[in-house]
Amino acid sequence: MTSIPKKTEKKLGLVIDLDTCVGCHACVVNCKEWNTSGHMAPLTDLNPQQEDPDGVWFNRVHSYEIEQEINNEKHSQTVHFPKSCLHCDNPPCVTVCPTGASYKREEDGIVLVNMDTCIGCKLCSWACPYGAREFDQTEGVMKKCTLCIDRIYNPNLPESSRVPACVSTCPAGARSFGDFSDENSEVSKLVKERGGYELMPEQDCQPVNRYLPPRPKQHQQEQDTMVQLPEAESNTEKLLTRWAQQLSQNY
Repeated sequence: MTSIPKKTEKKLGLVIDLDTCVGCHACVVNCKEWNTSGHMAPLTDLNPQQEDPDGVWFNRVHSYEIEQEINNEKHSQTVHFPKSCLHCDNPPCVTVCPTGASYKREEDGIVLVNMDTCIGCKLCSWACPYGAREFDQTEGVMKKCTLCIDRIYNPNLPESSRVPACVSTCPAGARSFGDFSDENSEVSKLVKERGGYELMPEQDCQPVNRYLPPRPKQHQQEQDTMVQLPEAESNTEKLLTRWAQQLSQNY
């Protein structure tokens, strides 16, 4: 059995704001691009031009339609849910590894795979309750999110660029990276202010990454949100005015 550090010097991880994520998949694409030539390279693709493409992706975004009741009325809301390795404090993927290829680093808490000793048995993927492990069929080994260790520790990059690829590319600012062991870090403050939560706590994996819940949407009667405009005003102008009015009410 591979041992897990009792305590790590840092707890590096991500905060993902489900209220801000727009499901654009920019994080997915940039993650794929960076890691295809990065630490866990290559990230292979199978049948990319056919109906059933398959390949290795460290970050995936799932979209869900949820229903909430406001003022006795049902309203639907789309929530985009990015999913990648959560770099757990108690990672079952590490303890089941028969060769020690899966391990958790003591210096920063990042969970990695040593591809030189991985035998591709897939035990780690079966043990992970979050489905965050990826099997590279071409290479015959397991691969996963590394928090872009070849970026965050790269002295040749400007300090502002030393963040995971998914964080650097998010156009909505829905992803934040930092040290959860520091109470004054941005990620720790975000979790405290917005009630950030861990995914599936009943599994006792103690994931480091946190999710910020979507804010409840404000709905009003149609006549309350519409504004009276001259007939000559274009439909585009009407939509923009209505959007601006709703925005000011929500924030």
